[in-house]
Amino acid sequence: MGKIGIIGVGQSAFVRGYPGSIRELAFDGFKECMQDAGITTKDIDASIICSAPEYDKQRSAAGVFAEYLGLVPQPTFYLESLCSSSSTGLKVAYSLVKSGLHDVVAVIGFQKMSEISSAESQERMGRGADIQWESPFGTMMPAYYAMYARAHMAEYGTTPEDLARIRVKAATYGQINEKAVYRKGVTFEMFSDPESPMSNPVASPLRVGDCCANADGSSCVIVANEEKAKAFCKKPIWILGVGAASTAVNLPGRDLFTGLTVAQQAGEQAYKMAGVTAKDIDVAEVHDCFTIAEMMAYENLGFAKPGEGKDLIKSKETYKEGSIPVNVDGGLLSKGHPIGATGGSQIRTIVLQLRGEAGGWPIPRNPFTALPRMLQTRRPSGGFSLQKKGGQAALSLSLSRLLRYWMNMSITSRRLPCS
Repeated sequence: MGKIGIIGVGQSAFVRGYPGSIRELAFDGFKECMQDAGITTKDIDASIICSAPEYDKQRSAAGVFAEYLGLVPQPTFYLESLCSSSSTGLKVAYSLVKSGLHDVVAVIGFQKMSEISSAESQERMGRGADIQWESPFGTMMPAYYAMYARAHMAEYGTTPEDLARIRVKAATYGQINEKAVYRKGVTFEMFSDPESPMSNPVASPLRVGDCCANADGSSCVIVANEEKAKAFCKKPIWILGVGAASTAVNLPGRDLFTGLTVAQQAGEQAYKMAGVTAKDIDVAEVHDCFTIAEMMAYENLGFAKPGEGKDLIKSKETYKEGSIPVNVDGGLLSKGHPIGATGGSQIRTIVLQLRGEAGGWPIPRNPFTALPRMLQTRRPSGGFSLQKKGGQAALSLSLSRLLRYWMNMSITSRRLPCS
């Protein structure tokens, strides 16, 4: 089979309380994606609907969405892998097209977190852990990441101030991202100001400013085979390689607490398949549900040696003017985290960067290589890497899937001659 390309991307605005139904929410991201791709619903052979169903009141949303979006009688599939749902959806879409079973597949991610209360949301997040051996003891996502933060601090001397710098960077770009929930500036001083909500403790050493917020939102990515991609799109982003790994669900079964070995393993697979290294990456999207998650991503993906991620953010190397810009759309810390839509949003950002269409947050140089990494904990996870050359872009995603709520997604991209 030939190359597989991304021909359209879109997302809704991420908001704290979407007033419409989930099908209307999904339509917002789908509409932008269809306009971006310049195709009609008749051109789509199949759809994959992605969300974390424990947050949805609608059971089996795939059929409802396919009908509402005009994607019947084409087959539709429902896919769930928590925070990595729409990232995994892209991997499955790639496989469906690569196999020849379908020519064009739409991946639609959504979540309306406001349908349930914060207490209900926390309870559901807790059940992402092992319900026999961990979640009954009160473990929640902030607590898990706090343990990783503590381990990183003990091993490498990382400080809460280092983590605060990541949030300040996120807010720098979140202010100019019209799709983001949190569009206010954050200063370093807010983390030491007892009057600022940013300094309020959540799970030591993590504070409010170290944590992303829930949100309502949708995203959409359309994948096509080489023939269709060239016919429909002037700048297809080619998927060149994938990587995946898994690890123990329970934290006691992990072999590392200062990072994610599966992220490293999946990234290495994707780099090898794409024929690049971490040094070739020009821009990255990583899953910064907590500031420590971004810090670990720097190291797991090879942008910094273990323990030296803090040096990248101190020297502003992960700002858009730096050597490896990371999350220059504001990341989850500014955009918010509508679970099923997050991966698609990250992919959208990378695609826009590679096309040179990133609006107010492009990196100064034309990116050759980009990497989105969607982080989830405790479920298998995967990755992709993006490549772009000449007038076309090529995408290969390196996803790392981890058994629990993290999913890591890496995308590497490099310029390829037009063909």
